[in-house]
Amino acid sequence: MTPIKTGDKAPDFTLVTKTAEGPQLVKLSDYIGKTNIVLLFVPMAFTSVCTAELCEISSGISDYDGLEAKVFGISGDSPFAQEIWAQKEGISIPLLSDYEHDVAKAYGVAYDQFLPDANLIMGGVAKRSAVVIDKEGVVRFVDVKEHPRDLPDFDGVKAALGSLS
Repeated sequence: MTPIKTGDKAPDFTLVTKTAEGPQLVKLSDYIGKTNIVLLFVPMAFTSVCTAELCEISSGISDYDGLEAKVFGISGDSPFAQEIWAQKEGISIPLLSDYEHDVAKAYGVAYDQFLPDANLIMGGVAKRSAVVIDKEGVVRFVDVKEHPRDLPDFDGVKAALGSLS
């Protein structure tokens, strides 16, 4: 499975997020033409690295707002688990449930087997990744990490967004 590349058209998707008003559908194409988009794929809710990453992004969200970017976190967890995780940890970015792992696969960022050495052989879990999509729906930056402890290049994400302004 080859990860999406810079210059590719971003695959559209519709995923569920859980809000105070209940489950809501988020469709990528609804944001195309309106804002730049950052997709942050994370392996699993409630894990230390994923929590630290999304808490840091949440606390620095004004940097992304200033770069005209909407940031979404995506994992294979249920929207209900994501909601509890966000509330517990203070994650303020929308979390999208890729429960069937279809979006991770479409973007080429799904593990065939997640940490088989640790007996976590679940296929389809998202690799920690960052994807920047411009207002025309074109991918402008991709950083896919093979090891789940490695964080994306957030300076690269911001530089890519800055070049779009």
